[in-house]
Amino acid sequence: MASAVSSFFKVFNSKLEEPVRLHLKNVYACLTLATLAASTGAYIDLYTNFLSNSFITVLFAIGFLCALHGTKDNGKNQLMRLSFLLGFSFFTGLGIGPLLEQVILIDPSIVPTAFLSTSVIFVSFSLSALLAQRGSWLFLGGTITTILSALFIFSLASIFFRSTLIFQAHLYIGLALMCAFVLYDTQLIMEKRRNGDKDFIAHSVDLFIDFIGIFRRLLIILAQKENDKRDKRR
Repeated sequence: MASAVSSFFKVFNSKLEEPVRLHLKNVYACLTLATLAASTGAYIDLYTNFLSNSFITVLFAIGFLCALHGTKDNGKNQLMRLSFLLGFSFFTGLGIGPLLEQVILIDPSIVPTAFLSTSVIFVSFSLSALLAQRGSWLFLGGTITTILSALFIFSLASIFFRSTLIFQAHLYIGLALMCAFVLYDTQLIMEKRRNGDKDFIAHSVDLFIDFIGIFRRLLIILAQKENDKRDKRR
């Protein structure tokens, strides 16, 4: 195991320039803080029902996100912009609270299972992007746009037809799309840094959204599977 880890870091250091490595370190540090803030928001929603109105939660999350992107990095406002990131993450976590409540009613063990599975998936796809040939996953941009268009059509269709098949297709295609986003966003962040973009706080937002997107879908998928198991036992 030790030799495998040592080999990985040798390859990692040889493939990525020092400025890119330092930038990614900052990006993942912000991502960790954002995930902790979202976890805090979800916990508060579960036990206090703080701002349980999902519409208000969404408005706050969008407001913090717009404030973050509207405040350009000048090297002196990083603390303020980090606060905007944490605010966005916190209210995103609040928004997940109602889904977590429903999942916990089915089986509380689904939540840690979904989080662990999300972490494994995210790390695996991130490593694939980091160790792959430079720019090899950026071709996914066109494919992602096409899939997003298809998901939008599925969403419209589900409003009118209420089809279980359409919902399942939307769910699983969305999960695959989020995994593709991890590959694409990770390599895009590296290319942005190589082109002089040092805004690691804004870059971490993309990965945070990917992480939450995978987590949401895994929660629903695992909850559905548990319900199916219960129905078969009856």
